[in-house]
Amino acid sequence: RAGVAAMAAPAPAHTDAYAPDAMAAGGALSRVAGASLLSQGAEARVWELPSFLGRHAVAKQRFAKRYRLPALDAKLTTRRLANEARSLAKARKLGVRAPAVYSVDAAESTLYVEFVAGSTVRAFLRDGAGGGGDAAARARVLSAVGRAVARLHDGGLVHGDLTTSNMIVREADGELVLIDFGLAANSTLAEDKAVDLYVLERAVTAAHPDQKGVFEAILAAYKAASRQWCPTLNRFADVRARGRKRAMVG
Repeated sequence: RAGVAAMAAPAPAHTDAYAPDAMAAGGALSRVAGASLLSQGAEARVWELPSFLGRHAVAKQRFAKRYRLPALDAKLTTRRLANEARSLAKARKLGVRAPAVYSVDAAESTLYVEFVAGSTVRAFLRDGAGGGGDAAARARVLSAVGRAVARLHDGGLVHGDLTTSNMIVREADGELVLIDFGLAANSTLAEDKAVDLYVLERAVTAAHPDQKGVFEAILAAYKAASRQWCPTLNRFADVRARGRKRAMVG
């Protein structure tokens, strides 16, 4: 299928320790007409809904954690739902394309957002124009990634899970859309921004080992677009060095 949901990046399968019996069959969302399961991970199940309040939507339903006290788990889940919704709204306010939030249902531990049709940047680079002979299209998308991350960071928001699977080249207009803000946080610290970039570098290296210059192109666009690039990139060099040291010593 051509469409990619706004929160459909693949994740490892969950274990029974994370999912209550009521959600083992998908809960209420599995009974919604036309609903289809897009992905299932350790933290949440993601559904495509053809019509939610008259709009094409994605529902991200978080699992309860059996190892936590129920009251604590409910409090943490509600907090994380609210944080993700606020982070999506903040990203859009900063001028970064991200799915619109339609609804937050704390009782069902579910976040409803806009469905974004397109291909992930991962698929674009591997199979689409970015992985073929269209150098201009590849450069345009990688530059858009760098600019989007720069806008987030300059606005005091770190994504927390920057991977090419959490970025979509929108089918309608070719624009870049960032998705899955479940680990996003407000921060103005150069260290946090540097770690965000390091996560992206590691993800790019793992997902696109045969493609040269992907992260370098993103970083160049980031530097050109960010007003605060100097302290962030200085700290990024330190974070990268620490990461390499850990890799060597195991």
